Amino acid sequence: MRSVVRPLVSVVTYRRWTFLLGGTALLVPYLLIYAAFASVMDSYRQQTTHSLFEGLSMLFAFMVISGAVAFLPAVRVLCRTAAETLLGVALPHETPEGLRSWRSRRRTAVWWLLHIGFGGSAGFTVVVGVPAVIYLLEAPFTEHDLGRRFLGRPLTFEPVWSVTLALVVLPAIVYLGAGVGALFARLAPILLGPSPADRLARLERQAEQLMERNRLARDLHDSVGHALTVTTLQAAAAARLLDTDPEFARRALTAIEETGRTALEDLDHVLGLLREDVSAKTPQRTLADLGGLFGQTRSAGVEVDARIGPVEEVPPVVSREAYRIVQEGLTNALRHAGKVRVTVRLAVTGSRLELEMVNPVAGAGPARAGGGRGLRGVRERVTILGGRMSAGIDDGRWRVFVAIPVVPWSGGETPADDDNRRAGV
Repeated sequence: MRSVVRPLVSVVTYRRWTFLLGGTALLVPYLLIYAAFASVMDSYRQQTTHSLFEGLSMLFAFMVISGAVAFLPAVRVLCRTAAETLLGVALPHETPEGLRSWRSRRRTAVWWLLHIGFGGSAGFTVVVGVPAVIYLLEAPFTEHDLGRRFLGRPLTFEPVWSVTLALVVLPAIVYLGAGVGALFARLAPILLGPSPADRLARLERQAEQLMERNRLARDLHDSVGHALTVTTLQAAAAARLLDTDPEFARRALTAIEETGRTALEDLDHVLGLLREDVSAKTPQRTLADLGGLFGQTRSAGVEVDARIGPVEEVPPVVSREAYRIVQEGLTNALRHAGKVRVTVRLAVTGSRLELEMVNPVAGAGPARAGGGRGLRGVRERVTILGGRMSAGIDDGRWRVFVAIPVVPWSGGETPADDDNRRAGV
């Protein structure tokens, strides 16, 4: 029972009736244009009858004229606002490019024609029906000839039938508005919301932005994390030996200054990208800068045994990512193993770059194959480049092995697949 009565008392119903009456208001000027056009054609042809073809042609011309205005982007904005405000529909956000696309304009034209056609026609029931209901209710008291008033010929109603008919027509008008309004509310997301192509393009842009943010997070973690680790160890060593070995303390403070300056450059680069500042500094460290990285690490008390092969022919993108991987590996050694000997082996073998980093592990600690943010960042870098990696404890040593293709990767067989194929797996 509530579902039957609800449309009669719901505010949504009357808001939607306002939307339909807006279609009626838009329909009137188009009807006047259509009537004027038909009158001119009749006077030119000296006849008032039309063939079926002529009638359909005039109807088509009417639809073209009516829908042409909907191709303006501003009309789509107005239609969306009216649908959200009067129909109570929450439409997904649409980008400016989506508003101006021809796909959106065509769907707006369909919505526009439906609004002024079906919505306008439904609105006319209020224009005609409400006065009729008023006349029906006053008929028992005024004894007016309603038939002559509406049909031009005598037609009498018994008072009881006049009131009954009025009480039936009035709710029917309300239910009509509720039904047509609900239909428009269902069509609004389809015709006024983003198209599937627009939604797909938006998801692609969001995926690209997410990938860029992840890349910036990895760079920030690797560069600034490494710098903070080195400076923390250097500061601790300088504080312990300040009185007994001032020269070492002086070298440690110098190393802290250089490391901090490098970290500030990286931080300035990342913040510039986040602000979309094209003038931001863009340090792009590659494998050619490994000497400075090893020097910073050695200054923190870690012995680095580097065996670096020729890397001049390594593609720039692989060279940049490999540098960050080495940086993260050294940072992990500093954080978790302390001042130990780290062996770094890097060489180009065939069509791939192989990187191995090994350092002893104090005691039989738990395996760290799952890793934290650093190892997850390394895995993401390797995966994006179509490579493979492994990390874990091997014979009492922590070993990280990475293999990255140094030729353009087409998305087919990865180095891991190649190894499995050679092994007959």
